[in-house]
Amino acid sequence: MQVEVGDKLILKKPHPCKCDVFEVLRVGMDFKIRCTGCDHTVMVSRSKIEKNIKKIIHEGKD
Repeated sequence: MQVEVGDKLILKKPHPCKCDVFEVLRVGMDFKIRCTGCDHTVMVSRSKIEKNIKKIIHEGKD
């Protein structure tokens, strides 16, 4: 799965603020993601993120 810093992820489960779009801040064994609705940041393991991704929106790619 090709996820890079700056990409937007649409996840299967929304954040408690009802927004389901997250921005990727850090990639590695853990992902650091920020909710685009309330700007809350969360560290989540790679395996948990990869099975919960519905769609990847690559930002800045032509």
